Amino acid sequence: MYKQIRFTSFSFGCRVNEAERIEMNREMIAAGFILDHKRPDLFIINSCAVTNKAEREVRQLIMKLKRDNPNLRLVVTGCAATYWRKNKLWKNIPIDLIISNNQKTSLISQIKEYHISNPSNLAVFQPRQSNSDQLQQDKFILSGRVMIKIQDGCHRFCSYCIVPHLRGKPKSRKIYEIIQRVRENQQGNHINEIIYTAINTEAFGKDTGESLLQLIKTSIHQIKVPRISFGSIHPWSITKEFLDYYRVNIARKRLSDFFHVPIQSGSNKILKYMNRGYCIEDIEERLNEIQEINPFALIATDVIVGFPGETDTEFQNTYEALKYLPISKFHIFRFSPRRGTAADLLRKQLGEPTSQEKQDRARILTQLGKKKYQEFLTEQIGSTNTGLFIGNNKDALQQALMHNQIPVTIKTNEDLNGRMMQIKILEKKNERLFGVICGPDRT
Repeated sequence: MYKQIRFTSFSFGCRVNEAERIEMNREMIAAGFILDHKRPDLFIINSCAVTNKAEREVRQLIMKLKRDNPNLRLVVTGCAATYWRKNKLWKNIPIDLIISNNQKTSLISQIKEYHISNPSNLAVFQPRQSNSDQLQQDKFILSGRVMIKIQDGCHRFCSYCIVPHLRGKPKSRKIYEIIQRVRENQQGNHINEIIYTAINTEAFGKDTGESLLQLIKTSIHQIKVPRISFGSIHPWSITKEFLDYYRVNIARKRLSDFFHVPIQSGSNKILKYMNRGYCIEDIEERLNEIQEINPFALIATDVIVGFPGETDTEFQNTYEALKYLPISKFHIFRFSPRRGTAADLLRKQLGEPTSQEKQDRARILTQLGKKKYQEFLTEQIGSTNTGLFIGNNKDALQQALMHNQIPVTIKTNEDLNGRMMQIKILEKKNERLFGVICGPDRT
């Protein structure tokens, strides 16, 4: 008996993975599959391998899904899938189909071929002209946001990072293709925020003769979406030209005041070991200028503790840098060696901190990060800006993401999910900000 195949999907790791997952869903629906989160025949996992922990979490999900539903077909793609295929590590993992990053463009045809060739899973595929109804199930679309991948791959080869080995050389979408993708997502959906994602924003346009600043300017002038933001923006992308444009009024009104800038360390010696290509003084100058342009901008970062060669002195340098830099939110990672990276060799030459030292250093930076974030929240009290409501109304409370991406809780009986309103922040209680709607958005 022929039937349409129901599917769902899940992504681990970075926002690039999430953008890819949303795009996969759109293409799967257009190809005749049915999006069904509750009773799927097929489960697609877009995996991550940036750390051992990320890879382990992918395995754990696979085992749980197969244990709970042995008949569920599992398709695994992404960085962990690529790593497993490359190192022949997937044979004992209960996967029905494994697809490397460089095969993602043929993902749907491979899934169709698998089902057609498997007698117990004969399927009929009915392509659809419109898939907006099914995509309305997506939490980002429901909240008026859409994530768009603009670039893949990396040329930097930071010594700790396996991603360039798994995603290959930089590959950028042309600006006109990105604008078209945004407009496709706008069909049948009211989009209030575009979130551009990339493996390395610095590499955008290097292979197409375009630039990140051109993308920003084109988006502002050609797309009627109130808010444009980036998942991460890398240190090399924060150029004088970028900062000059950020000062411009039209850019200030449309660009999100959120900058996730992964600096990884505050020690120049460790930055050199990491092959990051900048010193902490460069970062300090650029971040201070962002804060000077807009004191309400939220700057976040990623930091790795316990890198090979990180002594107590080097860690203290990182602590002091993070204490005084205008960074208010930290994501702390403990160094995890990855086979095939330069850092895996460095740790044999330089040694690395013990597990306990890594744990202690992560705890110290986490505490500092929490303190600075709470101070930043306090500074927001009394300010008014645009908030985008996300999620459902629960107990007459709803959350909105402000222009700098900080969450504010609003007391309201309405379900405002996906709408933009002017919000005044009134107070902070129990480490949360509370505000009140003071008017519709006029962006």
